[in-house]
Amino acid sequence: MTTPPGPDDAAAIIAAAAARGQEALDEHESKQVLASYGIPVTRETLAAGPGAAARAARDLGFPVVLKACGPRLLHKTEVAGVALDLRSAAEVQEAGRRLLRIQGAQGLLVQEMVPGDRELACGITRKPAFGPCVMLGAGGIFAEAASDAAFRLAPISPEEGQAMAGEIRSAALLGPLRGRAAADTAALGRILAALGEIAQRHPAVAQVDVNPLKVQPDGSLVAVDALVVLGAEAPEASVREPVKDLTAFFEPASAVVVGASGTAGKPGHEVVRNILANG
Repeated sequence: MTTPPGPDDAAAIIAAAAARGQEALDEHESKQVLASYGIPVTRETLAAGPGAAARAARDLGFPVVLKACGPRLLHKTEVAGVALDLRSAAEVQEAGRRLLRIQGAQGLLVQEMVPGDRELACGITRKPAFGPCVMLGAGGIFAEAASDAAFRLAPISPEEGQAMAGEIRSAALLGPLRGRAAADTAALGRILAALGEIAQRHPAVAQVDVNPLKVQPDGSLVAVDALVVLGAEAPEASVREPVKDLTAFFEPASAVVVGASGTAGKPGHEVVRNILANG
């Protein structure tokens, strides 16, 4: 019986990549890290060449997706590094020969074709002032242009993650739609909570991008593409500690008023006047 991957496996993958001097994990490694935290990912096989890719495709079952794979291939669509809907071993081999000519390609990722046209994006990022943040938004190739995202400081609970689904403008896509089942938002909450846990446990991870996270016709979710970027800030700056003593908020040694005014009646004047009047 195979033992399911866990956080220790993720730590080993990240440490090995850092030792090799990688600035990011390749897609297959990135998905292994996600799977270690229970995030559903595509069925896939990493192949060294076109022949091995064709054999892997037969094992997975056609149609398949074939991708150029390597730690420097951060945005494969920009270099035509993805071949979709391949339906025979000959098509896989032909596409594989082309993909391996792409600069930075070190192998071929043979991946199942995942049904569904509803796409989300999620991940983690680190902000110097706040630490690790979990993100959920619209997915696909136009995700950045859509600017449709919700954020939470990590760590978060699955319930907090589920609540994020209602905060994006694309929330309507998660309900029942034209014969498709509603997205499993409880599972989505667990995925977002797992991303927050990755940020907390692995300070070497600077960023995680999952795009797309596909909503399948039955409402289940699967990470179709993923990227883990290494080189985060120091661990002590990235962990949110709870505030236990609120005395400083109520008895400050000093205060700064942004927008202070010397004109009576203006809000900036009244704030200053009240502070001074109350000692």
